[in-house]
Amino acid sequence: MNDQMVISFAKEGIYTVLMITGPLLILALAVGLLVSIFQATTQIQEQTLAFIPKIVAVMVGLIFFGPWMLTNMVEFAAGIFSNLNMLVG
Repeated sequence: MNDQMVISFAKEGIYTVLMITGPLLILALAVGLLVSIFQATTQIQEQTLAFIPKIVAVMVGLIFFGPWMLTNMVEFAAGIFSNLNMLVG
């Protein structure tokens, strides 16, 4: 196993993590922005108000994006395990 292979696996792993977590992070960011705009317009300064909609939005996002996320993770793990003989030596 050479340095280029390690860098390739690391790059693929980072790309997979970003692709899997990206939709949920963007969803939480959008809901947080909407709640912040709502709080600014109504002058409600309750700190806990932002957490409940974010949690609900991420849970709904997990329902919709969950199968796609699981498929990507399983494909990445299968790729690692299929190349395991090259990694070990």
